[in-house]
Amino acid sequence: MDRSHSRGNGSHEPCPPPYNAQDPHSPYSGVTYEVGKGDIVVISPAGPYPPVRPGDQAAGGDDRYAESLPDHFGSDPVDTNVFNDVTIRRGFIRKVYLTLMLQLLVTVGIICAFLYWDTLREFTWSNPWFSYSMMPVVMVLIVALSCCDNLRRQVPLNFIALGLFTIVEGMMLGSVAVFFEAEAVLWAAGATAVVSFSLSLFAMQTKWDFTTANGFLWVFTWTLISFALFCAILRSQYLYIVYACLGTLLFSMYLVFDTQLILGGQHRKYEISPEEYIFAALSLYLDIVNLFLFLLRLFGLCR
Repeated sequence: MDRSHSRGNGSHEPCPPPYNAQDPHSPYSGVTYEVGKGDIVVISPAGPYPPVRPGDQAAGGDDRYAESLPDHFGSDPVDTNVFNDVTIRRGFIRKVYLTLMLQLLVTVGIICAFLYWDTLREFTWSNPWFSYSMMPVVMVLIVALSCCDNLRRQVPLNFIALGLFTIVEGMMLGSVAVFFEAEAVLWAAGATAVVSFSLSLFAMQTKWDFTTANGFLWVFTWTLISFALFCAILRSQYLYIVYACLGTLLFSMYLVFDTQLILGGQHRKYEISPEEYIFAALSLYLDIVNLFLFLLRLFGLCR
């Protein structure tokens, strides 16, 4: 029997010799697969060859094949990434709201000290410069925390800066609160808590994406600033009430906007990076503080 085969050009080459697994000098190697009652031999040139997976040893394979395959072989890498993203996002949300809770507790404590400590309250009444001196310090700290990435991300410097800002902001709020009746301050604090909690639940449950409304909120902010100048010129109590209502509406929308940035998810176009938990807590804190100030003005005018 002629063991040669033809090429396309009509030439003949001898066929490879029969595969012999016991011959160590054979230029060919092969793997035997059992099919039915017979064997099929796959012959390949000798040399390094991709090993087979561990589960293929029954078919004559080798454990080394597992090393040549990616780790996610046989699984869905998309599901793994989604799981990791969800886990990281949940941890980020916990850190943000824990930090925010501590900030609010410190702020409430400072405001109560200004309201019920007679010496401190009388000092603030007789020294109005104290309130005005806190404002530039607050602005400097806000700009530093917003613009300096290292200050926000480097532990423990970020917590020190945020704690210093919270104390200064609380002192400024306390120095403002002493010029209102304690009952109006308590009503404003209670209304702020209810509104903030309700809007946070709304932002978590709704599928409406408020993260795309950044431009609208920016225009609304500058419109409110212009309206404030208009109120300062006319000095009308009714215009002050309208201004307080518009300010409450604006920072209610900002609270929903920032909450959705923190939550992220498939229904949101934009989201805050999990590394920016200090900036996220600062954003929510400023929304709640401004909401409290406008509600305090509203309750103070309506009494």
